[in-house]
Amino acid sequence: MSVVETPVVYAGSTVKLAGSNFKPGQQVQFFYEGQSISGSPVTADAEGKFTVQTAIPAQAAPGRHPVVVSVTDPAAALVYPLKVSPNVPLSGAERFEVQTEKLVPGLYQSAYSAKNNTVFVTSAVGRPPVTRSELVKLNADTLQIEKRVSPAEAPARRGRDGTAQPGGLFAVYGVGVDDANGNVWVTVTRQNTVAVYRQSDLALVKQFEPGAASHARDVVIDERHGKAFISAARSPNVEVFDTKTLQKTASIVLESGVRGPAAQPFATMSLALDAASNQLFVVSAGGEVAVINTATNAVEKVLPVKDAFSASGVAYDAATGRLFVAAQGSDNVVILDAKSGEVLQNVLVGAGALNVAFDPVKRLAYVSNRGSGTLTVLDVDGNIVANLDNKPLPNHVSVGPNGVIYAVNKGPADHEDSDNIKRIQPK
Repeated sequence: MSVVETPVVYAGSTVKLAGSNFKPGQQVQFFYEGQSISGSPVTADAEGKFTVQTAIPAQAAPGRHPVVVSVTDPAAALVYPLKVSPNVPLSGAERFEVQTEKLVPGLYQSAYSAKNNTVFVTSAVGRPPVTRSELVKLNADTLQIEKRVSPAEAPARRGRDGTAQPGGLFAVYGVGVDDANGNVWVTVTRQNTVAVYRQSDLALVKQFEPGAASHARDVVIDERHGKAFISAARSPNVEVFDTKTLQKTASIVLESGVRGPAAQPFATMSLALDAASNQLFVVSAGGEVAVINTATNAVEKVLPVKDAFSASGVAYDAATGRLFVAAQGSDNVVILDAKSGEVLQNVLVGAGALNVAFDPVKRLAYVSNRGSGTLTVLDVDGNIVANLDNKPLPNHVSVGPNGVIYAVNKGPADHEDSDNIKRIQPK
């Protein structure tokens, strides 16, 4: 059973719920805090499916609420965690200068080159076999396209039935800049690998073989130690590559600190690097942050992040030693001390808080809220400075020069604001 036709649920809103795998003729009713929220029972059809419209109480607080699904004929019951998101109003737009440019379909991430004052943006459209993907080079000031390239074709893949299927392209998703060697690294998620392109002309330097990094998601470059760190999404692994020799040198396996019935493997998502202190921060979807020594690849500690469900984004402020963890499942940013793990603040920012980046110049954290279509700006203490419109689907935010940040979104092809990049700077 899942929420349908209602991408974001707010207090007082009407949502449609759908069920499947029930027995034909079963009667289904929904209860919240002992009260029915679905009216009369709905009957599962001949395929064991149903849909029902229900109203969320106006007084429902943001968070995950247990909704009891009561079934008769024959009797059964289950608890469904329905997420009610915070409805944070737009604010503070007058405090920022925003420049917007429409780019190419399927924007994913961006990364800034300080050496060349350029921004590199990745894009990929659709599910495998992906036939449209580009790496795009922009002028960091004007956002005008200077160069663009499509990846090469990937080898055929084996389908579920064992037959050969088209491989599509070596589509690009995550991106990181290596100014020391004049390269840009990208994650090639669908083929479980990575690739390296030359910054100057986007010529392919090396396409690693499929399987080099399972479900490669994010990439950060530690120029000080000549390493590229790749998160293997939702696995315990961070893969390490030498940026000079372009060889894979290590696999760092992270272990969750959770024990007992709630234990689950560490599930890597985003990465944040503090090169000066030799620290790489890795957020787990399970609500933890691992700290890796970038000089030795040793795991120094794993910090629990209370109240962060389906955590996916992480950023670090070196001046205060604070971590910012964005969580899609709880619509929040948790701020914690990176040394002690003490939670300092828990801020509701918007539906589907996906990514976060910290700008050390203006000392602001920027949060991409995919569900609510907003970009929330926080100060170091977690106060909301602004909540900016960034519809339809904010996907990533990265730090540029002098307080500038770059935010990309994606969305339906027919939405006028899909696939935009914004250059945002406080006034």
